[in-house]
Amino acid sequence: MRNIARISAALSALVALAALAGPSAAADSPTLSKIKSSGAITIGYREASIPFSYLGPDQKPIGFSLDLCAAIVERVKAELGLANLTVNYTPVNSSNRIPLIQSGTVDIECGGTANDKKRQEQVSFSVTTFVSQPRWLVKADSGLKTAGNLKGKTIVVTQGSNAVGFAQGVNAKEQLGLNIVQAKDHAESFLMLNTGRAAAFMEDDILLAGLKAAAPNPDALIFLPEGYARIYYGLMFTKGDAGFKALVDDVLSKQMASGQFEKTYTKWFTRPIPPKGENLAFPLTETLMERIAHPSDAVD
Repeated sequence: MRNIARISAALSALVALAALAGPSAAADSPTLSKIKSSGAITIGYREASIPFSYLGPDQKPIGFSLDLCAAIVERVKAELGLANLTVNYTPVNSSNRIPLIQSGTVDIECGGTANDKKRQEQVSFSVTTFVSQPRWLVKADSGLKTAGNLKGKTIVVTQGSNAVGFAQGVNAKEQLGLNIVQAKDHAESFLMLNTGRAAAFMEDDILLAGLKAAAPNPDALIFLPEGYARIYYGLMFTKGDAGFKALVDDVLSKQMASGQFEKTYTKWFTRPIPPKGENLAFPLTETLMERIAHPSDAVD
């Protein structure tokens, strides 16, 4: 009887340890299965989404989202027992990021992508990693003071961005008669603004802040006062892969609980960052602090 009791106690301890360890690679996960069989994970990154994901001085991808994904890669290595896991990087943009996830070309997108109900029909998202809102960026010498001053003007948004729908909605609601032009990526949108081909560039405030800070003369650009609905960012991956989502969310939630997430945030949003040592001076918002305290992938 004592042997049976000891065996029972040992089994109970193992079960408890397994529960504490969090999601297991044994869970049904097509993504983890593919990674294990190939010995490689493919990360999608953006080339100009400062400070989330962009090319550093050596033309290698860096940023806040890349740091979060580095922790996820380490967890994948441990779960799958792949000490020599190969990490491949694939550039993505607003137009192709979802198709590349859906096709399995990219395992996880570590960029600056908004989580919304429409996109949830196509892909899955991690718990929220950032909260933003769309704003207008204009040239300081343009004379533009409010969104109403944009009436009849050409404005630019990035193709595939949520800002397309927001700009169209604002245009219809406020009857601005805007000529809405869609550029291929944020870099092209920003160029159109700076060269005068567009009077304003609408995008999430933090992405605009990053582009502004990296400009040769940041003071030459200003935000209009209007801000619109809250946008919840998350890391993006294959829809319906419960095992992989559990792993990703567990890594992020534990970083949030330990304080590591906030340290990573501070590194990229309130300290000088490459390539020019600019400081975005973008401290944690109350909305993001609430999500750090209570991790969730819910959207409004």
